Amino acid sequence: MKKYVSFFLVALFAVVLGACNQGQKKESKKMTEAINPANMDKSVKPGNNFYEYVNGGWIKNHPIPPEYSQYGAFTVLYENNQKELKALVNEISKKKDTKKGSIEQKIRDFYNSGMDTARIEKMGITPIEPELKNIDAVNSLKMVQKEIARLHTMGVHPLFYFYAGADEKNSVMEIANLYQGGLGLPDVSYYTKDDAASKKLRGEYVKHIARMFELKGDDTQVAEKKATEVLALETKLAKTSFTRLERRNPEKNYNKMPLSDLQKLSDNINWKAYFTNIGLDKPGDIDVGQPRFFSGISKIMQETPVDTWKAYLEWNLLDDAAPYLSKNFVRENFSFYGKTMSGQQKMQPRWKRVMRATSHGLGEALGELYVARYFPPESKKRMLQLVDNLKLAFADRINKLDWMSDTTKVKAIAKLKAITVKIGYPDKWKDYSRLNIVPDNYFKNITNASEFAFNFNLNKVGKPVDKSEWGMTPQMVNAYYNPSNNEIVFPAGILQPPFFNKDADNAVNYGAIGVVIGHEMTHGFDDQGRKYDKNGNMNNWWTAQDAKRFKAKTTKLADLYDHYTVLDSLHVNGQLTMGENIADLGGLNISYEAYLKSLNGKTPKTIDGFTGTQRFFMAFAQVWRQNIRPKEMAKRLKTDVHSPGEARVNIPPFNMDVFIKAFNIKPGDKLFIPKKDRAYIW
Repeated sequence: MKKYVSFFLVALFAVVLGACNQGQKKESKKMTEAINPANMDKSVKPGNNFYEYVNGGWIKNHPIPPEYSQYGAFTVLYENNQKELKALVNEISKKKDTKKGSIEQKIRDFYNSGMDTARIEKMGITPIEPELKNIDAVNSLKMVQKEIARLHTMGVHPLFYFYAGADEKNSVMEIANLYQGGLGLPDVSYYTKDDAASKKLRGEYVKHIARMFELKGDDTQVAEKKATEVLALETKLAKTSFTRLERRNPEKNYNKMPLSDLQKLSDNINWKAYFTNIGLDKPGDIDVGQPRFFSGISKIMQETPVDTWKAYLEWNLLDDAAPYLSKNFVRENFSFYGKTMSGQQKMQPRWKRVMRATSHGLGEALGELYVARYFPPESKKRMLQLVDNLKLAFADRINKLDWMSDTTKVKAIAKLKAITVKIGYPDKWKDYSRLNIVPDNYFKNITNASEFAFNFNLNKVGKPVDKSEWGMTPQMVNAYYNPSNNEIVFPAGILQPPFFNKDADNAVNYGAIGVVIGHEMTHGFDDQGRKYDKNGNMNNWWTAQDAKRFKAKTTKLADLYDHYTVLDSLHVNGQLTMGENIADLGGLNISYEAYLKSLNGKTPKTIDGFTGTQRFFMAFAQVWRQNIRPKEMAKRLKTDVHSPGEARVNIPPFNMDVFIKAFNIKPGDKLFIPKKDRAYIW
């Protein structure tokens, strides 16, 4: 539940590479074409659909493979890396003489245990039977609460989340945090909407839960009764939860209080016992993210029969464990979450799924091996130069703003200068010596890794924030801004084409990775990031008049997205996606200005008939090319704070005068925005 703001959907891809010999020479990459005209559809006018104009050929020639719910530039990079990863991890997995406790031994045994399907099938449900027996023995609400705490330490999260995080108003210290949770469907709206599609999906969800109970050994009648009870309980939780839009507001989700106040707020849960049971006798002050939710679950705790709670806890355990058990559990889990929810036609090959789990459990261990072989030092050097150039361009733009007072400008530039930049990989690697990985029990390795991660996080409470830590592993294809640290972070995994291309002209790199950099910088000044000061503390440093003018400009931007249709009659939610939309527009403006500075007054040569300015915007557009299944798109419109790729390409540039001129966009073109309606923000 870290409040990082990512360039892409954080959980989409963990692109992992490894190496068995850290001293091995960096492998060379063949030259990658920056912009391929064959990927375009020149029959489309840029002013009618710039996304299709740049990406139409690629979209037509790259249908979605059955194992994916979407397929785009991110997926292609993921696939290429996975092929390399498979060969490298296979080298490690075949080693017989690795030292026990070494990183190589842990990677080998984690991966091999997941690939040993014969043993996994033989074990069946055995790996989770001890915990099922613990749940079965529950006979009181006191025991329900104790079991919730036990499951939390295992990485299973019934009811709510616990984690350590920076105090939002004292960002140098870690404090305990509680955050709403407990739902099996991806958003509150799935439980509360009464349209036909929502009702049908809830019906499918109940059938899925019942089938999981049957796989556990319950007879059909018992399984169906339990499933119905689980949905009813989760619906109550949903109705007391904050909406996704409410959770965007940092002030509303910061509620620090002592344990005694939490106990008064949520009096039917023994919070002192909870913290003791997770290993935190003295939690100190606690940030209770959503007070309404924690008050609500207190009432729900008391009103709900113990047997219903037992069914709910069993379901949470089954749901979490299913991907790591025998094939009947794996298939049922995929049938609902893959097929029904996202439209996937078949599962990914087992080795990809096991690799993803290995990377999740041993992320920085694999990351350390990855950067040793695949991340050239010159990439980091060039990125640092790009970041410096964009900081200068952003400062220039702030100074030129006609809607911001000089008082706020001084503080804005101070915050910009204070941004910490992390590129490639951490300076200090995580120590996995306390994580025990065995060769013959995949689920045990999953649980051990989850318990290790939980305890690692728990031990931070009450200590200074370690600002050298990363919130992503080096192998992820992503980037993020962390407001509490006032930092931008670019893992090595994203520093590859089409984002970062050492063979490309400046226009392409500024249009791709440059916009990513500008995007993350702008998050420090978006509608929520602006509420944090240069030290990462939630603190209103704006004048009231500046805040009012900023809101008027962002409202104009939100309106553009609210009216953008991407799936039949479904629209983008301009308020939910506000922060990302501001960052996209800011990233484009800042990076384009930095690109102009890089030219030193010279005119770049035309390439394939396109000017430097045109190639800048085309490079930006091709990053977001994708095909996506309707079910996945419908889900993302409800759950994702990022706008769909098509909207990210077809809205921000049309607010930029330089783009309008470069592509000769005219009134009457479908995407033309009159100057008075354009959003000029950063």
